[in-house]
Amino acid sequence: MKICGLTDPSEAAACARMGAWAVGVVLSPGSPRTIDTATAAAVLRGVSASVARVGVFVAPTAAELAAAVAACSLTHLQLHGGADVVAAKRATGLPVIEGIRVDGPAALERARASVADLVLLDAAVPGRHGGTGRPFDWSLIEREPLGRPFALAGGLTPETVAEAVRRLRPVAVDVSSGVERAPGRKDAARVLRFIEAVAGAAGPAA
Repeated sequence: MKICGLTDPSEAAACARMGAWAVGVVLSPGSPRTIDTATAAAVLRGVSASVARVGVFVAPTAAELAAAVAACSLTHLQLHGGADVVAAKRATGLPVIEGIRVDGPAALERARASVADLVLLDAAVPGRHGGTGRPFDWSLIEREPLGRPFALAGGLTPETVAEAVRRLRPVAVDVSSGVERAPGRKDAARVLRFIEAVAGAAGPAA
């Protein structure tokens, strides 16, 4: 699982120790969890090298990506807002996760066609690219499976994630607001309960 929207170094390190596959920092404006590159570097500095460090961007330029990767030692990019996945790969050489806002079958078609290494399915909320705390209609995938590995986000909490994993079988789950005590500040007890729920439903790899 990926714990996203981290803003505090000690919380990032704790999430990694508790078993997160990845931790994420938001490096684009418009989110209550946005931090600058210098802060992101500090947040990620204490995270074990075995844990993926994901930078989250909305429609970035290639130069912005390259600078952030160098400053923060990112291992993955997560792109939203119709960003150019091929250009991002060319600029950084890193795996790319493409965020897809699911508002109907057409969104799933975009996910199937994506050239990203992994697609992240999230709720479609006007003016927002993630961290909304809202689920999308999971039955869309149940009726017509995606046909490729995907990560799942959108309204996941310690109370709901086990059902999501059992029903949809994502290769990873992504949480931000569902384990917070305030925007950008993670509640360690909720993080641990989330991780335990995922492990109980699908094994530690999710």
